[in-house]
Amino acid sequence: MAVFNYVAIDKDGKETKGKLEVNSNDEVVTQLRQKGLYPVSVSEEKSKTSAPGTSKDLREGPAPAKESLLNLSLGGVSPKQVTIFTRQLATLIGSGLPLVRALYVLERQEKGILKTTIRGLAEQVEGGSSFSEALSKFPKAFPPLYVNTVKAGETGGVLELVLTRLAEFAEKSQKLNGRIKAALIYPALVLTLALSVLFFLITFIVPKFMMIFKEMKVALPPPTRVLLFISSLMRDRWFIGLGIIIAVVVTYVVLLRVSSTRYVIDRIKLELPVMGPLIRRIAIARFARTLGTLLSSGVPILQSLMVAKDTTGNEVMARSIIHVHDSVREGETVAKPLLKAGLFPAMAVNMISVGEETGALDQMLLKIADVYDEEVDVTVTGLMSLLEPFLIIGMGMIVGFIVVSMFMPLFGLITALGGNN
Repeated sequence: MAVFNYVAIDKDGKETKGKLEVNSNDEVVTQLRQKGLYPVSVSEEKSKTSAPGTSKDLREGPAPAKESLLNLSLGGVSPKQVTIFTRQLATLIGSGLPLVRALYVLERQEKGILKTTIRGLAEQVEGGSSFSEALSKFPKAFPPLYVNTVKAGETGGVLELVLTRLAEFAEKSQKLNGRIKAALIYPALVLTLALSVLFFLITFIVPKFMMIFKEMKVALPPPTRVLLFISSLMRDRWFIGLGIIIAVVVTYVVLLRVSSTRYVIDRIKLELPVMGPLIRRIAIARFARTLGTLLSSGVPILQSLMVAKDTTGNEVMARSIIHVHDSVREGETVAKPLLKAGLFPAMAVNMISVGEETGALDQMLLKIADVYDEEVDVTVTGLMSLLEPFLIIGMGMIVGFIVVSMFMPLFGLITALGGNN
């Protein structure tokens, strides 16, 4: 028989410490579970001279160092990982497992930053923090939408339900993003291949023709001289083009960090002939789904609006939502200021108005999100089908210009030789 020290938690997540005199670690675990306790660590009591390392930590893995918070602040957890974690956590809590125990169960099956993240959450909750407070310590992994929704679930005692809604929200958002990316893959591959071929022609083939023309002292027509200049620029002065591209990108990024210029840029995006309506639909779908999810989880309307505005990805629409927030705070409905803003289609505003009148605003917002998700999918598919022939025509015109520019001097030379004969 030996004496074992243990640390366990009960069904409410409260920590309990004690000693048991049994034959092995397994017997300690069995007895604790019979008492309704979940063992966290078990260690055999030894004399002070005994060698260290006899402790068995049932959480597995080394104790997290203080640097774990630093690592988490740097990010590294993908949205897909967070979605899977949320879905699994909802399942474990729904099966009756305490929150801390559920977190340690999930921590054991993960690796890398996510493992450290979950362990940090469990330790924060064990230390007396609420789950939402623990989540707020890791903003790179859990955005305000996530934290506020969980906080509402904790307040209402429906944490499992809000976690399920968060998982569904994330899955639908990722599905929409996946559709857009999938639609862009083929045109991106075609464009990359075409640009590679053009680069090869201009930097390797065209110079060889130009050497022949120079040796034969052929007069070069204007299109050929233009092509020769472009070839020379790409071969010998490529760093100028690269510098211009870098300067444009850096300038754009800097301008986006300034609220006033970002507003102008986002306004221009919304007014673009083809992409403008698509950008608007994507923003509306994100806003509606976020706001609907928050409201259905019990988050107050004013707080929900301020969180939802950041998901639009457009400064113009975000400012209009701030005006909606101010109007609602003064007693207005959501639909009226949205209609005044003129950024939301009449159909969406009318559906929101009906939702407010019937007391089902959250459900109506989620329906709006579904409608606009489908519209975005159809629009993107249509645009990509139109883009393919335009890419082919554009590349054909460029290749045609190169061919004509290279053969025009040859035609002139043949004509001159024919005249001499």
